[in-house]
Amino acid sequence: MTVPGLCAGVDAGKAHHHCVVIDADGRKLLSRRVANNEADLLELIGDVRALAPDVLWAIDLNAGGGALLIALLVDQGQRLLYIPGRTVHHASGTYRGEGKSDAKDAFVIADQARMRRDLHPMTAGDEIAVELRILTARRYDLAADRTRAINRLRAQLLEYFPALERAFDYSRSKAALVLLTGYRTPAALRECGRERLAAWLRARKVRNSALVAATAITAAQAQAITVPGETTAAAVVARLAKAVMVLDEEITETDALIEDRFRRHRHAAAVLSMPGVGPLLGAEFLALTGGDMTVFGSADRLAGVAGLAPVPHDSGRISGNLRRPRRYNRRLLRMFYLSAQASIRSCPTSRAFYERKRREGKAHKQAILALARRRLNVLWALIRDNRTFQAGRSQPAATAA
Repeated sequence: MTVPGLCAGVDAGKAHHHCVVIDADGRKLLSRRVANNEADLLELIGDVRALAPDVLWAIDLNAGGGALLIALLVDQGQRLLYIPGRTVHHASGTYRGEGKSDAKDAFVIADQARMRRDLHPMTAGDEIAVELRILTARRYDLAADRTRAINRLRAQLLEYFPALERAFDYSRSKAALVLLTGYRTPAALRECGRERLAAWLRARKVRNSALVAATAITAAQAQAITVPGETTAAAVVARLAKAVMVLDEEITETDALIEDRFRRHRHAAAVLSMPGVGPLLGAEFLALTGGDMTVFGSADRLAGVAGLAPVPHDSGRISGNLRRPRRYNRRLLRMFYLSAQASIRSCPTSRAFYERKRREGKAHKQAILALARRRLNVLWALIRDNRTFQAGRSQPAATAA
């Protein structure tokens, strides 16, 4: 006899997962450690489905080590919920015992799926949205690597040639990076001279080569002493400058891939029509939401995930006290915040809304967040209705049927 209404919780790992299946009363029916490979996972899914035709699965990873199991479950039409690891951690404290094990975590995941109605469902992935998630994550890493390399370059240059460190903005000037690949010490720059240095830079297609050369020579003339360790430090600076240039090239290539994938998506026209949203921010939005708004159910739910829906923090006589939720997607909030900032410069409607909030006494950041929340409603409605934003016309309401 089969048991209806089962919940299967999976504590996902890199090499192995642990699965616990419970019934509608919370009784444990199965507990198994399984290797993270297709044959073993298919065997587990078959054994769980043999217990009952209707099984609700829940997992604490939505990518990474859990990706294979998620793909297999979705392929077989299984209902699947995502429970963030932090939620599992906090929920574990309400269960008996202080010990921690994969089996206990899997039971907690299954039990939370059995009781809660606010968990995020996982559906078949939008192929383009998945590609955008991979590419935007890679670009995020590249940008972080570039920032670290530039900070290290400036710190190293400051140790032996502070005048040159102050002379250029190495985060924006490709010409300065090219200069450091050939000349990076005061003596070398003075020996080269302004005219030869300008010609050397022109040969490498550096814009404003004369100005760059003059700036570098002026910095070199301000320092006559040789600081101990200069030779080694200069060699490190050259390597870092080359590394930043390589990263710049890869970021440019990644941006092109992101834009190409983004423009193929069915929601690209609606997203791009919003003032302040370009291909990169638009791709970030689709990557973080999966490109399927029905998963969230409402604009309010999406606002909660993005950290744009304040939650009450009332106690006793204190009421009406609102604050930002502690758990939200910071990258999604960043996307809406940056696009709202950009829209103030390009969209009269957004500018008027922002100025009205400032007149009401809100600080700049508060006014931007209020605008971002308003824009989220509009973007939700545009995607729902398959429309594009039209300046000067009334936009569809997010709460409309």
